[in-house]
This record gives sequence, C-alpha cells and structure tokens, in this order.
Amino acid sequence: MEYNTTRNQLVMREYGRHVQKMIEYVLTIKDPEHRQRNAQSAIELMGFLNPHLKNVEDFRHKLWDHLFLISDFKLEVKSPYPIPTRETLKAKPHPLPYPKRHPKYSHLGKNLEVIINKALKEENPDKRLGFANAVAYYMKLAYNNWHKEVVHDDAIQSELTSITQGQLTFTNTPYVKAFRPQDDRDRGGYGKRGGKFQPRGGGRHIDRNERGGGGYKKKRY
Repeated sequence: MEYNTTRNQLVMREYGRHVQKMIEYVLTIKDPEHRQRNAQSAIELMGFLNPHLKNVEDFRHKLWDHLFLISDFKLEVKSPYPIPTRETLKAKPHPLPYPKRHPKYSHLGKNLEVIINKALKEENPDKRLGFANAVAYYMKLAYNNWHKEVVHDDAIQSELTSITQGQLTFTNTPYVKAFRPQDDRDRGGYGKRGGKFQPRGGGRHIDRNERGGGGYKKKRY
C-alpha cells in the first residue's frame, strides 16, 4: 500500500494526483511523437477536470503553462504558446504607479476641482453657466450628505466665489432633498396605537388582543 507520506508533493492540488502521475509518465517517454501525443491528452484531461478555466481568456495557454509547471519545466514537447521558464512564472509584476493627487479643497475632492478648471477654460457662456450650475448642485449635495442639514444657496455661492476668485456664478437654485431621520411616519405598513396595530391613515385595523375562533377580529372606526 502506498501512503501519502511516501509520495512526492503535489505541485498543483487542483489537478490531483492522477494528472501529476500522468505527466511524470510523459517525462519517461523517449519517442518525441509519442510524448507529444500524450502531452496533448494530458492537456485535454486538465481542461476537462477544470471547466471553469474555459471562462478565462486564453485558458488553453494557462493549461500549457500548468503542464510545464507540474513537470518542473523538464518536459520537452512542442507548445502552441511560448514555453515558460521558472523565472518567468515566478517573476513579480511591476508595481503600478499610484496616482498622487492633492486637491486644494479636500472636502470637495479632486474631480470637482478638475471640473471647475475645465469650466474656467470654457469660452462658451452657456456651457460655462451649465458647468457652474452642475458644480453648485454637487457642492450642495456633498454638504447635505456630510452634515445632514440643508445649506443656503448664499453659502454655496460664497464658497464657489472663493474657489474661483469670482469667475463662476450659478443661476439656478440647486434642489437637494433635505436629510430627515427615518421615523415611524416614513416606514409605512402598520403602526402601533393603544396596543393595536392599525394601517396608516385610519380605516380597518387588527386587534391582537381580541381573537376569535376564526382568527383576528376586524373592527371599523
């Protein structure tokens, strides 16, 4: 009997012991054509055991890379893709440069600053006014979301004038729904009144304390 302690370590557990033994057998084949056919069969079996790879772009390329990885890069067969090496598979990707943007007005963000700069460069008066109205609406919305209270349009205009040195002025009144804490009036459904659950707006109600044989009794007020 063969125990796991006497076996070599699995290189890729998702393919299992049998696939690894098959690839180890392919390494022992001396005839190049026979070895190539068995390598193709191993690729087909690996794709059958891992159907989720079919949703991955270039999944067959990935299967061939896994084949060489399991064989410890010792398998000498023809591959339709560039044959990987130990260095290429273990190489770390280059770090992506993180965008370092420092907005002048952190409470408004960098994107709004970009829009304001674009609005200041706009020569068409109608488009410039449209930019100003959109900026004012966003500023009022951001204030309402953070402070949970309504801000007056004069305060928005004062801050916009300070940011743009008086070059942008909005004309419309940005309407933003005022924040209101959710209470029983906002929830709908049944409300409790005097130990009885009654629908909003009056009408028929259900008395929980008075039950008959047929279920809840209904009363009309």
